[in-house]
Amino acid sequence: MPDGAAEPDSPILGVSLKLLSILSFVGMQTAIKATGESVPAGEVVFFRCFFALAPVLAYLAWLGDLRTAFSTADLKGHAIRGLIGVSAMGLGFFSITRLPYPEWITINYATPLITVVFAALFLGEAVRAYRWTAVAIGLVGVGVVTIPNLSVGPGALSGPEGIGIIAAIVSSIFAAIAMIQVRKLTKTEKTATIVLYFMLAATVISLLSVPFGWVVPTLSQAVLLVVAGILGGIGQLLLTAAYRFADTSTIAPFEYSSLILAILIGSLLFGEVIEVSTLLGGGIVVMAGIFIIWRESRLGLERRRDRRAGTP
Repeated sequence: MPDGAAEPDSPILGVSLKLLSILSFVGMQTAIKATGESVPAGEVVFFRCFFALAPVLAYLAWLGDLRTAFSTADLKGHAIRGLIGVSAMGLGFFSITRLPYPEWITINYATPLITVVFAALFLGEAVRAYRWTAVAIGLVGVGVVTIPNLSVGPGALSGPEGIGIIAAIVSSIFAAIAMIQVRKLTKTEKTATIVLYFMLAATVISLLSVPFGWVVPTLSQAVLLVVAGILGGIGQLLLTAAYRFADTSTIAPFEYSSLILAILIGSLLFGEVIEVSTLLGGGIVVMAGIFIIWRESRLGLERRRDRRAGTP
């Protein structure tokens, strides 16, 4: 996971690693969803992060980067990122057990859209009209998915699905804030350090939820939680490696293939019926996300041309 260790000149390998990371994360999410609502979200976060440390530490040891990965210049920044990330993760795990899988994953696609807004507000990043338009359209898509389940009336939000939608939306907001914090950390910290400290911080912070009621999981739940943690760690490693071998604009659009997997898994494993509003809203969000990626790719090429033109 060393930064800058490879040039992004192997797009097939990069895309392959991205797809494998998607399979790992979808497997993790499926395992968590299969545990049901009886395991508290804080407990799920603990299993997810504690057992994710195994593949991450093994990989860093294999690279010989284990000792240097613990070296940090911003321990406070890692703690803040950990607190925000745990909040996002806990709410996300809470909501996935209460929503149909395709609906949940579509709402989660709002995270990069919200990140664009926060990057403009808090980091001063320039966001042009094209991206603002794409963000607005993408958020409309999220509304198409969620609004039919948030009908007006007494007790409209008190059902499992209504509460799940609210939790998923707040999770996306926290995840976007976490991404802003990660961007700040990348100025002084290596990727390996950011990943390692987040998992350590999340493991510790999640233990604070013990007084709020942990349960003794059944054998099947325990196996699913351990598998979720290991798959989460493997997915993180594969995702990090993918961006070493191909440009972001090449890899990022494949993220939306997870919606297809979510539809298949939701239908085959959980007996979920896909709603027309979810398909329509999901399509809108996916198109908005791909447009932003395409636009960023074009701007990146323009910036590189300008730099070359200015080189004596």
